[in-house]
Amino acid sequence: MIGRKEESKLLRSLISEEEPQFAAVFGRRRIGKTHLVRESFEHRFTFQHTGISNNSIPVSEQKQAQLNKFAESLEASGLKCEEPLKTWNDAFNRLKEVVISSKEKKKVIFIDELSWMDTKDSGLISALESFWNGFATARKEKDIILIVCASATYWMIENIVNSKGGLHNRLTAQINLKPFTLKECQSYLESRGIAFSIHQLLQCYMIMGGVPYYWSLLKKGKSLPQNIDDLFFAENAPLRNEYTNLYSALFSKPEPYMKIIEAMSSANKGVTRAEISKKAGIDSSGNFSRKLEELESSGFIRKYIPFGVRQRNCLYQLIDNYTLFYFKFIRNRTFDENYWKNRINTPELKAWCGVAFERVCLEHIPQIKASLGVSGVQTEVNSWQCAADYDNGVFGSQIDLLIVRKDQVINICEMKYSETEYLADAAFVRAMARKLSDFQKVTKTKYALHTTVISPYGIAPNAYSGDIQAVITAEDLLVF
Repeated sequence: MIGRKEESKLLRSLISEEEPQFAAVFGRRRIGKTHLVRESFEHRFTFQHTGISNNSIPVSEQKQAQLNKFAESLEASGLKCEEPLKTWNDAFNRLKEVVISSKEKKKVIFIDELSWMDTKDSGLISALESFWNGFATARKEKDIILIVCASATYWMIENIVNSKGGLHNRLTAQINLKPFTLKECQSYLESRGIAFSIHQLLQCYMIMGGVPYYWSLLKKGKSLPQNIDDLFFAENAPLRNEYTNLYSALFSKPEPYMKIIEAMSSANKGVTRAEISKKAGIDSSGNFSRKLEELESSGFIRKYIPFGVRQRNCLYQLIDNYTLFYFKFIRNRTFDENYWKNRINTPELKAWCGVAFERVCLEHIPQIKASLGVSGVQTEVNSWQCAADYDNGVFGSQIDLLIVRKDQVINICEMKYSETEYLADAAFVRAMARKLSDFQKVTKTKYALHTTVISPYGIAPNAYSGDIQAVITAEDLLVF
């Protein structure tokens, strides 16, 4: 198993605990949650079950459909269900029978896609509470390990992790599974014998992010453009319709979430809540706030506060690489199995690479800090911008990445995508000097300002490169 060492170690450690264990694993769809749990326990479960998607099931039939599927899992574990299950209390009472009859020293119960099982008026959570509090923790043997898993991160946080009911503070472990880093993606490709250059690795990450399932579809022996055409643009391409499937799997009513995502898709930088509400055509209400929180917890958008700005003036930015790629290149395209191969070196692709590379950098802040030698230093990561104020000598600037350090240094980061060493020229030096001047005048900071360039192959030595305090390359982003 590539990566996930700490997460797997945590799950395996539950076996040696002397008390009952209740773990929650959550994270966005396709991120590898199920694979992590199964590999960590070597596919050995007293009982395992996966909820089914409700998308094609009428609302009135969803609860019974979920119960019927649970009954199938009970029978797979050796329990004969003579009567159909009618409630989730019935279902968990039958699960108790599976546990009691098991001869295994540790009874490992794995329930996947738990949120799908929580249909309208289902009673699932109260039944789960009763199972855990009235049975699992009450057994003299103290031998139950219960692992629940779901892709609906917000649902998991609200109903399990931060439960205000019978499951309050009941978790003994929780894992919010994150996407692969560039290094983990590189290791995964190597394990499958797929040879990509650093440039190709970066571009693949710009498209797919660190979602392991997407990377698993890459074919050995094919170039990156060939793979991208096969996966996204050819007829019956497996990821061509992933956008709809992705949001439909996470949200029972995906349309408003998709409207929010579409409203944010054309903005490369952060946008305000009011701007999103207006463009999406959704009233700025408490329900709208909840949807933004759900999208943020699922890893599709990020909420951030620019340097020197108050909390209420926060911005939102769409950061899911696949979703952004979909809106830029896939939506409304006709089938063309050579589409991506024909885009190589076009101005459109080069412009996209510049924006997408900035996003990859923002996804690897710990690696950037390690390269700067400040992993252990307390920092704040911000963006910053100011309008022109010519009377006060301010020309108007935007800085997409600031690393504000406790040791009184601010790294002013400029992210430059290039397929060779980046060539800093007089215009670049003037632009950076203006940004530093604007920042100092407007913020009145006393910290030292370090010009920092992040570029895949570094910068070419010349008369202007000496003005740059720090250079970070793609190799630095691959440290872990």
